[in-house]
Amino acid sequence: MAIISAFKGMRFDTDKAGSIKTLCCPPYDIISEEQRLGFIAENEYNIIRLELPKGETPYKTAAEVLKAWEESGILKLEDKPALYIYEEEFTAYGKRNSIKGLICRLKVEEFSKGVVLPHEFTLSKAKEDRLNLMKATNCNFSQIYGLYMDEEHTSLATIDECSKGEADLTFTDDDNITHRMWIVTDEDVISKLVSDFADRKIYIADGHHRYETALNYRNWCREEGIAKEGDAQDYQMIFLCDMGHPGLVVFPTHRLVRDLEDFDEDAVLAKCAKYFDIEAFTRTDNMEEILSEQDKNGKKAFGFYVGKGEWYLLTLKDISVMDAVLPDMCVASRQLDVSVLHSLILEEIFGIDKENMAQQINLTYTKFFEEAISSVDEGKSQCSFVLNSTKVTEIRDVASAGEKMPQKSTYFYPKMITGMVMNKLV
Repeated sequence: MAIISAFKGMRFDTDKAGSIKTLCCPPYDIISEEQRLGFIAENEYNIIRLELPKGETPYKTAAEVLKAWEESGILKLEDKPALYIYEEEFTAYGKRNSIKGLICRLKVEEFSKGVVLPHEFTLSKAKEDRLNLMKATNCNFSQIYGLYMDEEHTSLATIDECSKGEADLTFTDDDNITHRMWIVTDEDVISKLVSDFADRKIYIADGHHRYETALNYRNWCREEGIAKEGDAQDYQMIFLCDMGHPGLVVFPTHRLVRDLEDFDEDAVLAKCAKYFDIEAFTRTDNMEEILSEQDKNGKKAFGFYVGKGEWYLLTLKDISVMDAVLPDMCVASRQLDVSVLHSLILEEIFGIDKENMAQQINLTYTKFFEEAISSVDEGKSQCSFVLNSTKVTEIRDVASAGEKMPQKSTYFYPKMITGMVMNKLV
């Protein structure tokens, strides 16, 4: 099944480049231009110059910067192949938590082989950008986020044992997330962990664009005669986490509706009454709690926010209606909260079809409850839908059935930091 391996990671020489905190950055796709410039102003060697290059020839510039940093010793390869244990300690829902897993190389396989399983649809523009960057630099600067099933938690036990001591790298970022990394070069430990994955599948939690880009890059390298089967270009850097890890947190992604012609709150509610029980509220401070309680009771429910503190609890009357709406989908897909919302409300009532959603013409997304409320109050959106989180087991079941969820169905928190270790494809 899954083939993983140790690798000679490329890392910053902090004696030359500066504090690791000033060298790392969040994922490129959540960084504003102001933040990008701020990272560079703090430290000229920040990884953002490689991960999110700008200018007239951004990819060529990234390649030139990478080469210069390697030649000057700012970046250097590990002396021997290693696996990297990575931990994030963070606060979610008012509690301090942590998640720990393994950064390694994963041999990329077509989804059709059933070894690596996606759960969301992707957009082509992001994949084109990442492919151009890989072609220019022949390097992974950031990792995919993957999950695996291990009911006995054997790999996690090994990971925990190997990370009892002080971390090789550690820092706390501006979001109060503490990042720690241990470098494992013991050949017996590496062999044990590699063999653990021989009969496992990998479920992509985050980084679908990166994975599909890795496949495209591998194929391009073979077509161009740059690499052959078995070379480093067959592998992608990935963070692997036990699906049963107690620290896993998935945030909901709320829906913001805008620019609809003739939006009529009363008309929407009248049509919703066909499928949903409706209850009105005049304050939002209890919305998330009410939705959570509905979820605990096995109900499919949403908060339909219309502004000035007014919202409606929409609770699906009968889940079996989804059997007729999505007859060709598996049970897990049919019963997702996002499937219910998209099919019965956004598509049927609002007329927002899948192409419209993909282009974000009338629909945008936020992981922040506060933004789902303020966007409507400030007139940026006509209404919003507040959701419960997608469960990890639902992600597993949908992916195992070979199906995909709508875009923005999940938001794993926290995101992986970029810059602690890189994968030079040599």
